[in-house]
Amino acid sequence: MTTLLYTAAIFTFAIGISHSVLGEKYILTRLFRRDNIPHLFGSPEFTIMTLRFAWHITTIAWWGLAAILILIAEKLLTVNNVLLVIAVTFLISGVVSLIASKAKHYSWIIFLIIGGCSLYVAMHNLVN
Repeated sequence: MTTLLYTAAIFTFAIGISHSVLGEKYILTRLFRRDNIPHLFGSPEFTIMTLRFAWHITTIAWWGLAAILILIAEKLLTVNNVLLVIAVTFLISGVVSLIASKAKHYSWIIFLIIGGCSLYVAMHNLVN
C-alpha cells in the first residue's frame, strides 16, 4: 500500500509540473497572443496576470495533495500535519498571487488568512 501512495504522490507532483509547464507553453502563451482578450480594469494585463497565476496555483494545490499522500504513506497523518500542509499550500498561493498581481488581485488576502489561521491552529495544537 505504501508503494501505491508514493506512486500516487509522485504522479500528483509530476502532473503539477506538467500542468504548469505545458499549460504555459501550449495554452496560456497562445491565448495571450490573441487580440480579443477581455479588458478588466481598463487593460488586458490584469486579465492575463489573473489567468496566469490562477493557472499555476492549481499546481501548488496539487503539490499540497501530494504532501498529504506522503503523510499517509509515512503514517504521519495527523490533524496538525494536515493543517501544516494546508497552511503552507495557502501561504504559498497567497505569496504567488500577491507578487504576480502586484497586490491588485485581492485573492492573496484570503489565501494568507486561510494559511495563517491553519498555521496558528496547527502550531498551538488547538485541535485534538
